[in-house]
Amino acid sequence: MNTSAEYNLRPLTPDDLDAVVAIDRKHSGESRRGFYEKRLERALGNPKGFIYVGVCQGDVLAGFVFARLLGGEFGREDAVAALDAIGVDPDRKGAGLGRRLMAGLEDVMRKKGVKELQTQANWTNQGLLRFLGAAGFQTAPRIVLERDVSEPFAE
Repeated sequence: MNTSAEYNLRPLTPDDLDAVVAIDRKHSGESRRGFYEKRLERALGNPKGFIYVGVCQGDVLAGFVFARLLGGEFGREDAVAALDAIGVDPDRKGAGLGRRLMAGLEDVMRKKGVKELQTQANWTNQGLLRFLGAAGFQTAPRIVLERDVSEPFAE
């Protein structure tokens, strides 16, 4: 098994797009290239508003994390980071790479003066929920609500 000491953190680059998509495909079972293309383009075009970190073994990308910075959301004054995506190559499971990515994300957040990290997860994705719990996430005091608007609201 690889140890996390063999891996280094660095900012993602446009050359990482194919590896990010491949890692995500191993988890999701589908290509979400369009999402990652847009996310990486926006992040690189606005580095003050995003955090984008990769974990590599040599030149090989083994994992990634994307977060965007939100200011003034819902009447708040302080910026918060929203964790958009995190992925580690499943072939490298158990090497502590998820923890390394979270530590790298938090380091950049501290440098940017951001003190809170939020995310959302599908209730049925138990593996992700376990990881987020181990990373210190807790249920927020807010409830996310959604509504199907394909039918008009009945008054």
